[in-house]
Amino acid sequence: MAIPDFQTIMLPLLKFSGDEKEHSLRDTIEHLVSEFNLNEDERKELLPSGRQAMFNNRVGWARTYLKKAGLIESAKEGYFLITKLGLEVLKEDPERIDIKYLEKYPEFVEFRKVKKDKKEEEVKIEDATPEEVIESACQGLSDNLGIELLQNVKNCSPAFFERLVIDLLIKMGYGGTRKDAGQAIGKSGDEGIDGIIKEDRLGLDVLYIQAKRWGNPVSRPEIQKFVGALQGQKAKKGIFITTSFFTHEAEDYVKKIENKIILIDGDMLTKLMIDHNIGVSPLSSYEIKRMDMDYFTED
Repeated sequence: MAIPDFQTIMLPLLKFSGDEKEHSLRDTIEHLVSEFNLNEDERKELLPSGRQAMFNNRVGWARTYLKKAGLIESAKEGYFLITKLGLEVLKEDPERIDIKYLEKYPEFVEFRKVKKDKKEEEVKIEDATPEEVIESACQGLSDNLGIELLQNVKNCSPAFFERLVIDLLIKMGYGGTRKDAGQAIGKSGDEGIDGIIKEDRLGLDVLYIQAKRWGNPVSRPEIQKFVGALQGQKAKKGIFITTSFFTHEAEDYVKKIENKIILIDGDMLTKLMIDHNIGVSPLSSYEIKRMDMDYFTED
């Protein structure tokens, strides 16, 4: 049979997760290959980019759409499982699950919106220009990757998180050599400070680091504690990194103090990781071309 589109894959994927066990994407693909009776050629058929198997890509997107609708959710690293809502859907025994079916769920509708500008003016897909559709699709891919990244960061060990912070700061141009950075992070021992890192390769100034792999929001008292530690070192600059988020009181506080404190929450952390290729790797790139009218201008 022909390779099924990702919408056709949704219901079989949800049924496969109906056993309420945790499943990896790899195991799910293997099951669905058998479910759809795909031959070896169909299984290995690649996307036009030549970077990924078409069927694997479609299974991945079916999983993403079900997750955005709240029918499945992330479990441990690389795994997912069905939600109570997903089990209720299976009890309804629908003939098909597709985009139209999922539009009954507000979270999915929000996911499908196209953002026209920074003011988040809503634009329907049919009203968007091709460039807007492409940009929206790229943003959707990036947002989904960010969610997956943050989940993995939260599940990693403290030692791994420490190394991640080092890798990111070095890629951003801080820390001098990796050896210097590795010796600085996690070695301070001062209350409220997790590390000290060079602001430039020559070490003309230093940055004080606080890195917290937390689930709870970071409030003003935690920032005040960090600022107090900086003042004890007669330092002016610091970076506070967390996998959660900062309260409004904490954000307002850093705007009013003399010290320069940069707050990096989980969302910004994953964006920086994506921008600097930390924990991610490029999959495909596409060129958008336009007519070069200068070429057609005759003397």
